[in-house]
This record gives sequence, C-alpha cells and structure tokens, in this order.
Amino acid sequence: MPNSSRSKRVLLYSHDSFGLGHVSRCRTIANAIAEADHTLSVLILSGSPVIGSYEFRSGIDFVRIPGVVKIETGDYDSANLRVGVEHTLEMRTRIIRDTADIYRPDLFIVDKEPLGLRGEVVPALKLLKERGTPLVLGLRDVMDDPAALAQEWQRKNVLPALRDLYDEIWIYGLPQINKPLTGIQVPPSVRHKMVYTGYLRRDLPLHADIPHEIAEIDGPFILVTPGGGGDGADLVDWVLAAYENDPHIPYGAVIVFGPFMSAAERETFKERAARFPNIRTLTFTNNLGALMQRAAGVVAMGGYNTFCEILSFDKKAIIVPRTKPRLEQFIRARAARNVGLVEMLDADRGRDPHAMATALRQLPQQGLPSDVVVPGLLDGLGNVWRLVAKRLTHPHRGPAPLEAADGGADPLAASSSSRART
Repeated sequence: MPNSSRSKRVLLYSHDSFGLGHVSRCRTIANAIAEADHTLSVLILSGSPVIGSYEFRSGIDFVRIPGVVKIETGDYDSANLRVGVEHTLEMRTRIIRDTADIYRPDLFIVDKEPLGLRGEVVPALKLLKERGTPLVLGLRDVMDDPAALAQEWQRKNVLPALRDLYDEIWIYGLPQINKPLTGIQVPPSVRHKMVYTGYLRRDLPLHADIPHEIAEIDGPFILVTPGGGGDGADLVDWVLAAYENDPHIPYGAVIVFGPFMSAAERETFKERAARFPNIRTLTFTNNLGALMQRAAGVVAMGGYNTFCEILSFDKKAIIVPRTKPRLEQFIRARAARNVGLVEMLDADRGRDPHAMATALRQLPQQGLPSDVVVPGLLDGLGNVWRLVAKRLTHPHRGPAPLEAADGGADPLAASSSSRART
C-alpha cells in the first residue's frame, strides 16, 4: 500500500518527570490537530503519571513510559519501580525509539527538552532523521532566565541537535511577550527555524462536568490553582492566611490543590478552609477550565497552561510566580503584567497576609485580559495546525518494516483501514 493511502501519523514526546504542564500542552495540541483532520492518528509518549486522567479525542492514544522524579539534589530517581534510575532511563530510551520505529510517524514533535530527559529521545531523533521524517521542537513562551538556560543547554550540548536534527522550532507564544532564546548564542540557521505561533487557546470539552462540591456554591468565587501542586503549598497558605486575617474579602474561594501536593499539606489546608463557609477545596480536576469559566477571578502560580486558560476564558487574575528552580513563571508574569494582561504579587518580597487580602479585594475591579489588544495572542492552535498540515502534505515516514517489505501488511495501516471500513 503506498504511503499516500495510509492515515497520517504524528508522534508527540513529553518527558513529564513532574507536574502537569508538558502533558497538558501535548494533550491540547493533540486534540486540536486530531479534530482538524479526522484521518490523523496522534500518539503521545509521556512519563506523566496522570496522563490517563485526561480526555482525548478519537484518533489519539498514548504510551506511558516508566516515570522518574527529581530529588532534592537535582538528580533523578525512579518514580515507582524499585530499580536504579539508569535502568529506568534505559527502558525509557528503548521504548521511545522502538515506538518511533514501529509507529513510523510522518511528523515527530518534541516538547521543551531538545534531547529528552538525559538524552533519551536522541536515538529516536536520529532514526527518524535518517528516514527523512520532519522533526519539530516545541518550546513554551518562556524557558528560563537566559543566563541559566544558556548554561543548561551548553552542559547538555543541545546546539548540535538544534542545528543538525530539528527542521523547525515552534514557539507557543509571541515575541512581544517574550523571546525564549534571547541571550542564547545560536547560529542564524537555528534562528531561521523559529516560528512564533501565539498562545494555545483552551476550550471546554463537550461534556464539562462541574464537581458537585462546586455546584453547591452560591454567588461568585475566586479560583485558586497552584497547577500540579507539588510546589504550591506557599500559594495556598498565603491565600488562606489572607482570609484568616481579613473578613471583608468579598468573594469566597475554590482551592484546587493539584495531584502532586503532599497529603499532609492537603489535610492541613482542608482543616483551615473548613472554618470558612465560602471556601471549598478539591484535590484535582481534569477539567479546570470548567471551574475557571465560572470563577469571578483567578489566583495562580502562572505556569504556561494556567496562563493560556486565563487568557482563553478572559479572567481577571493575580499571578504569584515561583522563582525556583526556574525563573520561567516570574518572567512570564512580569511580561504579562507589563502588557496589562494580569496582576502579579512577588512572594520573594514576603507573604504578608494583608498584601494578598488587598489584592483579593481589588480583584473584582481589575481589567479583563481582553481589554488589552495583542494581535494574534490566542492564535496558537490554528497556526500549529497549519504548520502540521504543511508538513503532512507530502508524508514521508521512510521504508516499511521488514515484514511489510517482504509482502506482509503494515499492521498499523491495516488497523487504520479496518477501522475506516467499520
């Protein structure tokens, strides 16, 4: 069967050692391109332990590779398996390469980490490069402080991959907000590969269920979200302290802890929140957008995906960015505040309960993000699809596997054909 008659295939890689950011961005892109072309198959490679909690459109599946976690020393360890991290990384590397080999994508998109975790995606990149498969690196709008990013990329020897392996670099943001490679010494050939798409708009799924705890709330509320929650305890503590110190905050709150916040921290916060009739708590929801749409305003740490949701649902927001281990959130929040899209509180100046309470009281009077005109701000998904479609115009996934070359059918193509007939 010739390539042109086969369903088109996209492979996405997201290392996801911790948090929700990377897997959420990949899910958003996968859902958008699968919806744009119903002949497209999208496979996601991810180490996220919560990827199975998300809703995916038809035509999308995922391969969950063994998880790793970053420990206090900055090194990695196996998340669940009782084996050494080197063994886990070897398994991840082989699974990634073998999946790329068997799936034979027409396009491979790598999220954020050019070489993957500890270089685990390099064998797959080289394999697909030899086959002529287009390779794309997708970067969020802000990576880190330029000096820190330059040092990190030099240590990891990233430049050769950007120069020799990747065909394009898609930046899911706008240069008037931030240029993620500012200060990085890269040759003109790499700069020419860069395309700014705009931010990735978020929409509610067709069946956007509201958690029953929230459905009982009367009147407007403020949504408090520290993202994955693994490093969000300080934000939640600061918000609760504001309510404890100021009885005149006009709105109640819905606090979503995130799946990675420790059980001990969650229980302590639940006890404090239970003293207030207008504060509700949730551990996790796979549909934060439904809550955000109903909220009168948002208090968040300001990761990429939360920022996109704030813009998409046009919500007044207070961003409290973390500054460790990266300055990514701080740089994004400062730039967005300077443009007038959000307000920002700097926790490094001290977490005074009265400062948070003042910000919460003033939140209803803030302007909306839509009050600021930024051309192309939320055009990301449409532009990503146009870039994908351009790359898929002439599919090239290299030679067929040996069994297909010997006269047997490509099992993936056969499976796609049988589904199309049913």
